[in-house]
Amino acid sequence: MADEERIALFIDFENLAIGARDRLGIQFDYGPVADALAERGRVVTRRAYGDWTMFDQDRKNLVRHHIDLIEIPQRMGHSRKNAADIKMAVDALELAFEREYVTTFVFLTGDSDFTPLVHKLREHNRRVIGVGIKASTSALLPAACDEFLFYENLDGVEPRKKGARPRKGKEANGDVVEAPARRGPTDARKLERLVNTTLAGLERNSNGPILASALKRALIRKDSTFSETEYGFRAFGELLRFLQGRKIIELAKSSARGDPEVMFPEKGEGEEKAFELLRDVVDEAEEREGPPPLSGLKNKLRRKDPEFSEKTFGFNGFLQFCKAAATRGYVELEWDDELDDYEVRVPEEEEDGEVEVEREEERGRNRR
Repeated sequence: MADEERIALFIDFENLAIGARDRLGIQFDYGPVADALAERGRVVTRRAYGDWTMFDQDRKNLVRHHIDLIEIPQRMGHSRKNAADIKMAVDALELAFEREYVTTFVFLTGDSDFTPLVHKLREHNRRVIGVGIKASTSALLPAACDEFLFYENLDGVEPRKKGARPRKGKEANGDVVEAPARRGPTDARKLERLVNTTLAGLERNSNGPILASALKRALIRKDSTFSETEYGFRAFGELLRFLQGRKIIELAKSSARGDPEVMFPEKGEGEEKAFELLRDVVDEAEEREGPPPLSGLKNKLRRKDPEFSEKTFGFNGFLQFCKAAATRGYVELEWDDELDDYEVRVPEEEEDGEVEVEREEERGRNRR
C-alpha cells in the first residue's frame, strides 16, 4: 500500500468534450480513463472544470463516477476559457503543497497553456500524466509530461470512422495543431530501433539484468506518448514476445514473477544481415577504388537498403556499428593519417607475399 501511486485528477472538460465530438465524432466517456488510471494507482481526488449548463448529460455521467464538478461562471470568449485554466492550475498547485501524499497528477487536456504547470509539478517531484485527443493536443504538452495517453487509444474508446473533422485545426486557445500521421508498415522497424537503442542504453548504465518493467519505464521517459497499443499489441509482454520471435531480443525468467529479463540475443538475425550488407558494400567499393573511408560509407549502405540505421540494432553511431562488425570478423578498420579517417576493408584470406605487395601498391595509387 505504501508503494501505491496516489493520483489527483483534473479535467479540462470543455477541451476534452469538444475534442471528442469534433475530432472523433463521439461523446466523451470517462469510463475508459478510469480504467487506465486504475492500472496506475489509486485516484484520491477527482475534479472537472467547466460551464455545466452547456454539458447537462455529461454532468450526470461524471457524477456517477464521483467526480467533483467545479463550476466556471458563464463568461464570454477567452475570458471564460482562461478562468477555467487559471482555477484548475491554482487548485493543482494548492493540492501539491497541502497534500504531500499525492504522488501523481493527471490532467485531461490537450491545451499547451498547462505546460508551465506540468514543469512546476515535476520540479516538486510529482509525476505528471496527460490525457488528450490526438488531433487537438498541442505538441508541447506530451513532451512535458512523464507519460501522455491519447484518449482514442484507450480500451473502450471507439472513434467514429466517418464524420470526424479534418485532422488539422486549432485548439481552444488558438494554437494551430497538426495530428501525428497514422502509423504505417515501416513502424515495425521504428519499434525495433526504439527498443534496441533503449535496451542498449540501459545495459551500458546498469550492473544487473534489465527487467521488462524497467524497459517500459525507460521507453516512456524517451517518448511520453509511447504505448504498445499504437502498434497493435494488447500488452507490453505481447510486444516483447513479438520482438523475441523476430530475434531482436531474448527473454528469460527473473525472480520477479511476470517481469522477465530482457537482453540482446547472442546472434541477432537482423544484426547479422546488417553486418553482411556492410561487408558486401565494402567489398564492392574495394574492387572499384580500393578500401573506402568510413565517412560516406553509411550513404553507400543506404543506397542498397534505404531503411538502414545502426540504431535499429542498438548502436549509438555508425563507427560503433563498424567496430562491432570488425570484432565479429566481417570487416577490418585501420586508421589512415593521410585521410584522417578510418579505412574499411574486407578481411583477406591467406595470400603469398607478392600478391599482398601488389595490393598495397594499388591502394597507394588509388589514394593519390
